[in-house]
Amino acid sequence: MRRRLSPVVILLAVGLLAAATPTGYGSSLASSPVATSGPSGPTDPQGLVAHEWGTFTSVAGDDGAAVEWVPPQGPRELPCFVDRLPSGIKGWMPATVRMETPVIYFYSPEEKTVDVRVRFKRGIISEWYPSAAVMPRSIQPHSLQSRTLEGTIAWNQVKIAPRAAEEYPVESRENHYYAARKTDASPISVGDQREKFLFYRGIGNFPLPLGARLAADGRVVVTAEGGNTLQGLFLFENANGAAGHRAIASAKGSVTIDRPKLGGSANAIRAALASALVAHGLYAKEAAAMVETWRDSWFEEGLRLFYIVPRATIDETLPLDITPAPTSIARVFVGRIELITPAMVAAVKDAVIERRAAPIVKHGRFLKPILARALATSSAAESALIQQNVSFAYTAAAPAPGGCR
Repeated sequence: MRRRLSPVVILLAVGLLAAATPTGYGSSLASSPVATSGPSGPTDPQGLVAHEWGTFTSVAGDDGAAVEWVPPQGPRELPCFVDRLPSGIKGWMPATVRMETPVIYFYSPEEKTVDVRVRFKRGIISEWYPSAAVMPRSIQPHSLQSRTLEGTIAWNQVKIAPRAAEEYPVESRENHYYAARKTDASPISVGDQREKFLFYRGIGNFPLPLGARLAADGRVVVTAEGGNTLQGLFLFENANGAAGHRAIASAKGSVTIDRPKLGGSANAIRAALASALVAHGLYAKEAAAMVETWRDSWFEEGLRLFYIVPRATIDETLPLDITPAPTSIARVFVGRIELITPAMVAAVKDAVIERRAAPIVKHGRFLKPILARALATSSAAESALIQQNVSFAYTAAAPAPGGCR
């Protein structure tokens, strides 16, 4: 049975701790688990502590700037109890950045009640849990181009209950959403809905703090906006299951990174990323939960750059208000930039022309920008065949049917 597509769809630490200069990168790919030692709860037993993590995912164009993309959105990509904007907006609306799975944890020695509000400049909130007041509730594709757009989400009367029973909604089907619960955070509730954190996601066209591009020699050039200092960079590559990464602690303005040597697993970068997240303010269990949440997507086949998003960028893009204010707030986001290689473009182009699904499925999440690159480098005859088979390509990339009633 064919799957129908929407019309628009058819149109980061080992290096952080060990490397001090751009020439000091490199990594061992020996198998090592994600570290879970270190602090797991607040150091101030008297006050309320809030910790947040999340991801900004983008795709780099030829010049390093983020380009618009639309991931084929699986109907069960999140549990059904999670609230969503109507019409599955995230799955059909083009945007340069997908803000994926920010979660806010609370740690308190006693019961407290807070109000929480997040503003998303040049973006909208698309999914959330527990129930919240979200604006706007509907949007047109052109609205994301507005520099004055600001989405908001507000949870009122969030009850933080450190001694409450750990009873949260769960479905029979496995989902990476649940990994974020594996921390020592206090249980929270909003009305009759219970969770270990506040969860939200969104899409936007806001400026990123750095760009990355492939040079002609295959190396990756990373440039910070405004010549600022780059911190916590991890270049990761996975080709047919053989993985490797290189890490840069810091560099001023711009740095060129050699592609990593392949031959190991992704365990080394998982440990390195978890260490970097702890170094930037997360508790060890939070860092482990974040890496576990994204262990499949972050380390799938392809070439990508991870980086620690500067705190100033997070606070500027996502102003956070918690009332009454916590004693301390940590906000640690990972940026992910997907880099499209010539080999990837060639493989997908041939697969589309020959109507072979497997190579398309492998890179399906980033099919839109890959096809755009393929069309730009193809002959007239090849372009005609690609356009003729574009429906086949998107159908192959689409997730399996199924959904929430």
